[in-house]
Amino acid sequence: MRAKQQRLYVNIDHVATLRQARRAAEPDPVAAAKACEAAGADGITAHLREDRRHIQDLDVERLKKNVRTYFNLEMACVAEMLEIARRLKPQQVTLVPERREEITTEGGLDIISEPARIQNAIDSMTDDGIRVSLFIDPTRAAVEQSKKLGVPAIELHTGTYSHHPGEGAALEALRDCARRGADLGIAVHAGHGLTVANVGPVASIPEIEELNIGHAIISRAVFIGLERAGKEMHEAMRTARSS
Repeated sequence: MRAKQQRLYVNIDHVATLRQARRAAEPDPVAAAKACEAAGADGITAHLREDRRHIQDLDVERLKKNVRTYFNLEMACVAEMLEIARRLKPQQVTLVPERREEITTEGGLDIISEPARIQNAIDSMTDDGIRVSLFIDPTRAAVEQSKKLGVPAIELHTGTYSHHPGEGAALEALRDCARRGADLGIAVHAGHGLTVANVGPVASIPEIEELNIGHAIISRAVFIGLERAGKEMHEAMRTARSS
């Protein structure tokens, strides 16, 4: 199939991580979002965690007001976060798993064990005009369940591939699930652990419309600046997409 134009959404969580190391005002995640947009980012992603370890409530409020491209709010499927989303109405909510003791998100959301809870959250967001995406492991079962839940989009967890890019099985799972999702009429996104060095094979999967990348861009920005880091990632994606 002909590859769709692929979007880059930059996750600016770790700008807030640096700020929270001192509980200070700088660096400002909203200023970072503006710099990413100026560098060509198609959207901004932020994860408001229950423990508020990086992004804070005020950040989300300001991002909703200031992001000019597209604002994707990642959050756990819990009542507190659902209420925040209903109040602020970001363009998209991505429901993700969350455990207090984890350093970062370690896998996809379990959408099979408690489908009614997930369905209620999806219905609530949809009724408020918020597009819903589910962050899932790249398995056929998760893709099929996402279709049953009626979401317009899924984000495939690329962590296994990112940690073991030389293992063909992880990449093939992403390819298979992307194809299946597209066949079912679901928009397919992907993200977690992607870098300039390993993004190519994922970016080249034609059914994947969007990549959410944060840590690698923010880390690279320490050395070359946020604008150049964003453009560098975009260029790596475009090169893979056109080859």
